[in-house]
Amino acid sequence: MHDELELLKNELQHVRGTLPSHIDVDTEGLEQGLAQLVLTLVEFLRQLLERQAVRRMEGGSLSDEEVERVGLALMKLEEKVHELADQFGLRPSDLNINLGPLGDLL
Repeated sequence: MHDELELLKNELQHVRGTLPSHIDVDTEGLEQGLAQLVLTLVEFLRQLLERQAVRRMEGGSLSDEEVERVGLALMKLEEKVHELADQFGLRPSDLNINLGPLGDLL
C-alpha cells in the first residue's frame, strides 16, 4: 500500500511539473473550454452509469421494464450531450481529457 501511494505521489509531482505556471485566459475560447470540460464529465458519468446498468442487467437485478427505462434514459442523455457539443463546435471525440501518464479519461 505504501509503495502504491509513493508511486501515485511521484506521478502527481510529474504531472504538476508539466503544467504551465501561468495560464493565459482567452475569453473567446473560455466558454468553449468550459463546455468541453462539463460535457466531458457528463459523458464520463453517463458511461459509468451505462456500465453499471449492464452489470445489473447481466446479474438479473433489473426487470425488463427497468432495462427499457434505463436504456432510453441513457440514450437520450447521450443524444443531448452530442447536441450540446455540436452547439459549441465540439466533436464527440473532443469530449475526452488526456490525463498525462494515466492516459485518456474516456
